[in-house]
Amino acid sequence: MISKVLIANRGEIALRIIAACREAGLATVSIHSEVDRDSLHVRLADESVCIGPAAANASYLNITAVIAAAEITGADAIHPGYGFMAENAHFAEIVQECGMTWIGPPPDAIRAMGDKANARRTVTARGVPVLPGSTEPLTSREDAAAVAETIGYPVILKATAGGGGKGMRVARDSRELKQVFDTARHEAEKAFGNGDVYLEKYLTAPRHIEIQVLADSQGKVVALGERECSIQRRHQKLIEEAPSPAVDAELRQKMCDAAAEAAAAVGYVSAGTVEFLYDDGQFYFMEMNTRIQVEHPVTEAVTGVDLVLEQLRIAGGQPMSVRRRPRLNGHAIEFRINAEDPVTFAPSPGEITELALPGGPGVRVDTHIYRGYTIPPNYDSLVAKLIVHGASRREAIRRAKRALGMFVIGGVRTSIPLHLRILEEPDFVEGRLSTGFMERFATRE
Repeated sequence: MISKVLIANRGEIALRIIAACREAGLATVSIHSEVDRDSLHVRLADESVCIGPAAANASYLNITAVIAAAEITGADAIHPGYGFMAENAHFAEIVQECGMTWIGPPPDAIRAMGDKANARRTVTARGVPVLPGSTEPLTSREDAAAVAETIGYPVILKATAGGGGKGMRVARDSRELKQVFDTARHEAEKAFGNGDVYLEKYLTAPRHIEIQVLADSQGKVVALGERECSIQRRHQKLIEEAPSPAVDAELRQKMCDAAAEAAAAVGYVSAGTVEFLYDDGQFYFMEMNTRIQVEHPVTEAVTGVDLVLEQLRIAGGQPMSVRRRPRLNGHAIEFRINAEDPVTFAPSPGEITELALPGGPGVRVDTHIYRGYTIPPNYDSLVAKLIVHGASRREAIRRAKRALGMFVIGGVRTSIPLHLRILEEPDFVEGRLSTGFMERFATRE
């Protein structure tokens, strides 16, 4: 049984995990870099350990320092949150080799889905639809061109170890493919230490729809339903909602069945997300994120399932409390509040001089900031998540306008004005969404 959890992360997700641990009666240990000494997750954990300087590779990505912090505090489990080492199979193995519980999927499952080309082969064998593309990593521009000629342009190159849009390049003809091939490989190598890329057919304006899954060590796999994540900028999500305006009961069942098959194919355990592209009535497997997602609260809002608490239960060897796909209740939307210029998207670190969080019916705010807190320039710009829930999508939108209008963050620029403008966009209001939404929106601004 787990008794003390070290949280190998920072910011709002660290606080979210602390909250779940308190409900479960578990002690918590936070880690922090020198620049995060005054962060709220440090204050609210039962114990805290400084593990290094501000640079992530010297602190939050330093496996030796993280393991040492767990050992000196007597932590018997580690929760990685999202980002940093959440999908690092090697780190998960070391945690287990040191006799601690890894609150996440088996290392082999992380590795199997972390290699995107391998993931495509794995799910294809289980009958999950994938976009036409290469079956192995591409070693030359000539190999890429041969595949592209077979499936037709446009195509997209993706890093096999990728995520977050890094190592991705679109080519609309053979000339462009030759130009971007080396760039994609170089970016993948720099970001992930692995320059392998693969190629698949590029859909110009699909929806990005993902399915939340839970699986326990007793062999039970449940897909909880979908999230719409189509509003993105440079492959970075801005707004997510559940359920999707485009998904009916029949399509939901098909996508949930496919997601469960994908999870089962790699012996998945814990919370995970299977991501699909949806276009012209068809859906295609894109990747599986082997961790908790930033946008998990919208699924919690419409299902009533505490996903982080389920992770703790599953890691402790208990069966998950969810035995079948829950009925979806109402509609939820999440807005990522980033400390950045809402027009240029330039980062805006600095001191929070004023803070007023919205409340009222159907409003949840996950954040780690407080008045007087200084947002460091060293990490992701996400400072808060606003989640609204209503009986219908229309009600959720009304609550979002109210909540965003009452959300005050002084001292830095934030994405709140951008979200308010998007809420007035007719295509958003009517649910006409695609991954090209922000490009169209920018041209109309």
